Amino acid sequence: MTSLWFETALLPDGWASDVRLEVREGKIAAVERDQPLTPDDEHHGVAAPGLCNLHSHAFQRAMAGLTEYRGASADDFWSWREWMYRFLDRIGPDDVEAIAAQAYVEMLQTGFTRVGEFHYLHNDIDGAAYADPAEMATRIAAAAADAGIGLTLLPVFYAHGGFGGAPPTGGQRRFVTSLDGFERLVEASRRAVASLPDANLGVAPHSLRAVTPQELTGLVALSPTGPLHIHAAEQVREVADCLAWSGQPPVAWLLDHQAVDARWCLVHATHLTTDEISRLATSGAVAGLCPITEANLGDGVFPADRYLALGGAFGLGTDSNVLIDPAQELRALEYGQRLSRLARNVLASPDRPSTGANLFLGALKGGARALGQQTFGLTVGASADIVCLNRHHPSLYARSGDTLLDAWIFAGTPGIVTTVWRRGQKMVRHGRHCDAEPIADRYRRTIEKLIAL
Repeated sequence: MTSLWFETALLPDGWASDVRLEVREGKIAAVERDQPLTPDDEHHGVAAPGLCNLHSHAFQRAMAGLTEYRGASADDFWSWREWMYRFLDRIGPDDVEAIAAQAYVEMLQTGFTRVGEFHYLHNDIDGAAYADPAEMATRIAAAAADAGIGLTLLPVFYAHGGFGGAPPTGGQRRFVTSLDGFERLVEASRRAVASLPDANLGVAPHSLRAVTPQELTGLVALSPTGPLHIHAAEQVREVADCLAWSGQPPVAWLLDHQAVDARWCLVHATHLTTDEISRLATSGAVAGLCPITEANLGDGVFPADRYLALGGAFGLGTDSNVLIDPAQELRALEYGQRLSRLARNVLASPDRPSTGANLFLGALKGGARALGQQTFGLTVGASADIVCLNRHHPSLYARSGDTLLDAWIFAGTPGIVTTVWRRGQKMVRHGRHCDAEPIADRYRRTIEKLIAL
């Protein structure tokens, strides 16, 4: 058993001082407050729960910074997508494993302790299936094991290139599968994650563009208890195309045709009508928000002020992994609201006036729900996933309580996260992942090879 003592810690009922956490077999076995430091305790400063990253496309970490130049015409999500398709023409299983491991290291170093991998890169470069349908999923699991991050694997079903069952394009050949093939993929993926501690499996219909209504119903039946994730209403064009196909925008269609509940995560959900905001907020589903990617791709601004005011659940994702940092995701979420609403502290609430704390706790709860975590936070029985902030960082001088979260999110700079435990194992020390160097070296060699192709 390991005994960790913190000067202050964010417990489920609020901040407490002189907190001892006892960790046994990867879980928190005891939580004691107002305890004196003893020689058997490992002394630390500020403890907060690790966060869930509910939406990642790990392979896209390799593209970060490569699309920031303007093409012959105005760029948008759709031109970026074509660039991504071309990039995929050179990525093999070894590459995916190296890229994902680097992304997962960066997640742990910044405070994410579990990732939901929205995994749709299934096929070989020519579009043919691998001998093992879970070849790529196995590489994702291996990367998670190397980095030490918790994994909720979300195999993605992708069969069509547009609404109404349109045929897929050539650029989508590495994603496409049949329902029968996908069922085999899910079972093989289950085996791929079986050896990982507390890993779990969900199902992810890519979007209403990529599945038919009949296929969607079949996919939901494949996962009667696990998480269900789907892209929805990310783009204005997507909404217009859905209206042309069905007479409804995507989120309204989903709410009318599926039993959307707390197992569902609607990723992005950026472009909502007033009615959709209300219905989604009361459904129990989680809005999977990825503010940095949504800004990078020019997606738009999620109506978070109205959604949160109605009690809607949300979580954070890093999506394209162009930048990996939960504090910066939360900052971008609030700043998007400030810029569009011409106001400050938009996402604070009457009962929690600290904007940082309101955002952090919302993301903690919603992210855990979206990734199938029933017990979370610094509480007995939860996985010992702990983030320690550097008490001696200038941004935290003389801060206490919720202002620690405000400072981390809105004023934090490198070095503010000092130590991270995942299932009680110290994965980050002094701000650096314990295996950062060999993982980064493998990643460097992979990127040099891919760029040279």
